[in-house]
Amino acid sequence: MDKTHDSDQSQQGLRKDLCRKVKAKEARKMRARQQEERSVWFGLGMFGLVGWSVAIPTLIGIALGVWLDLKSSSRYSWTLMLLVVGIGLGCLNAWFWISRERKAIEEEKEEFECK
Repeated sequence: MDKTHDSDQSQQGLRKDLCRKVKAKEARKMRARQQEERSVWFGLGMFGLVGWSVAIPTLIGIALGVWLDLKSSSRYSWTLMLLVVGIGLGCLNAWFWISRERKAIEEEKEEFECK
């Protein structure tokens, strides 16, 4: 009796695994058909968005730092300090965009899992 019960449980486990794999492939194909416009250009655009989200705050920090260095005399370099602040803010901004996109991808994966 135990052997048949164990066999039934292992077959159910295999069925669930197969179901999960088939649904995942089906979901990928369906998403690919729905998002045909999301090609290589979309991926490159996302890279550009992340790049600019770091570059803009960095350049603003540098420009503000240079202006402050010209207007006030200080033994500390405002340019270097605001460069670091700009890079930090830009990285936080990029992290926000990437985590938001990752969360959307994970939600899509969970939507198509077998229950």
